[in-house]
Amino acid sequence: MTDSMLSISRRGVLVSSAASVAVAKTGPAWSQDKAQGSGSIPSKPVSMTVNGTQHRLDLDTRTTLLDTLREHLKLTGTKKGCDHGQCGACTVIVNGERINSCLSLAVQHDGDEVTTIEGLGSPDDLHPMQTAFVEHDGYQCGYCTPGQICSSVAMLEEIKRGVPSHVTDDLDARMRPTGAEIRERMSGNICRCGAYSNIVAAISQVSEA
Repeated sequence: MTDSMLSISRRGVLVSSAASVAVAKTGPAWSQDKAQGSGSIPSKPVSMTVNGTQHRLDLDTRTTLLDTLREHLKLTGTKKGCDHGQCGACTVIVNGERINSCLSLAVQHDGDEVTTIEGLGSPDDLHPMQTAFVEHDGYQCGYCTPGQICSSVAMLEEIKRGVPSHVTDDLDARMRPTGAEIRERMSGNICRCGAYSNIVAAISQVSEA
């Protein structure tokens, strides 16, 4: 191979490489610009009653119920923990059922009634479950506490309605909030400080009352 042929070969490689880089940089940007110009972010009006107050919102259809509560309604008592439905810090009560609000889209709850920790009680008028958590020191850092309390309130209602759990022995007998039932039903709410025994004690006190 002559020097001239080697030189052309190198020049060709450099030119083709530069062209490839230019295409790689401009291609996605062009596609993104085209996609942005073809339409706006989808939104939908949503109406829901939160803690007794009706709210009408125009939301991005991808907005979770958790972000709606925290970012749009400024109800920051509901916490964002794992954002994957694994820790229970975002638990709220919807139409009487406890759910992980990070896994639920706000548009799914048009017309629903939502209760957050702010709707259960206030510093001057605590819910019995909140009082029990204070008395039994059912929290340490407090981050998971709102979800723990919302979950425990709805959980006791499940037992009253006769909803069985994995550890329910007799489906025909009256269900009772035993320690095993409470631990099984609250297993989706993680306390990283490890205050589980105190949480069970608080729930047991309310259930007995």
